[in-house]
Amino acid sequence: MQFTREEIEAAQRTVHAAMPPTPQYTWPQLSQRLGATVWAKHENHTPVGAFKIRGGLTYFETLAREQPAVRHVISATRGNHGQSVGFASQRHGLAATIVVPHGNSREKNAAMRALGVTLVEHGDDFQAAAEHAAVLAERDALHRVPSFHRELVRGVSTAYVEFFSALKASPPDVLFVPIGLGSGFAGAAAARAHCGVSTKLIGVVSAHATAYRDSFRARRAVESPATTRLADGMACRTPVPESLEVILQEADDVITVTDDEVAEAMRVLFSDTHNVAEGAGAAALAGALQQKERWRGQTVGVALSGGNVDADMFAGVLGRSA
Repeated sequence: MQFTREEIEAAQRTVHAAMPPTPQYTWPQLSQRLGATVWAKHENHTPVGAFKIRGGLTYFETLAREQPAVRHVISATRGNHGQSVGFASQRHGLAATIVVPHGNSREKNAAMRALGVTLVEHGDDFQAAAEHAAVLAERDALHRVPSFHRELVRGVSTAYVEFFSALKASPPDVLFVPIGLGSGFAGAAAARAHCGVSTKLIGVVSAHATAYRDSFRARRAVESPATTRLADGMACRTPVPESLEVILQEADDVITVTDDEVAEAMRVLFSDTHNVAEGAGAAALAGALQQKERWRGQTVGVALSGGNVDADMFAGVLGRSA
């Protein structure tokens, strides 16, 4: 997925008009733990606690210019995409309906409602919610915001442009990026090209939702069940073709991490940096911990992509600490 320099710079202006750049820090205890210099990109510090806000801002800026008649949008989510849609639609004075599966995060639901979103619960997983959103969009003539789109990726790329630009004197040898539907990974790949760095990109998926890992190995789309309890942001069972194309072209590897490994990474992030990460937000560090011998002595980047974990779930994760 290619972007011109002008497109990236325009995305930066749009995003930074609504929020400042998020920090990237190297944490001494985290680096000691991995035996490497570890840089964490803190997308848990955005106004909605996750990286998705960036894509929402660029998508809605383009929508307002190209389709000014649109007054009501609809989308499906497990949470962070919905907050992005809510935040951006509010800035443009649009109504937003979000479909979530039954049993979705209570606190993410509350955060979306606080942004003025009308919440509809349907189905048992993201795929069912997305299919229902498509039905409602057709029935009520609403503009459907996809979960993966070139305009979303253009916005998300700004996170990694910030990251690579801040470390341009010594770019990381590798960057671990969680994969849900793939906008984060595609944004990292676009930023790598924009900044002209040679950092390897490793995608991280849940071992309980392996569609993108299986597809990466097969070099074609492969569906897989999504049964992760902890990393709901990575609970994808059907790869997005455009996203998979980017991953096949740009990934050095795609690896899996279990819910137990994700939980350990959440505990490590809290103990070593005092940052809260949701499951998907900790997946990149879980991957780096899994591969720490491979990258020992080098410079490692991890995307802390979101911190929106329910309090009860986080308490349970911390309580299982050995």
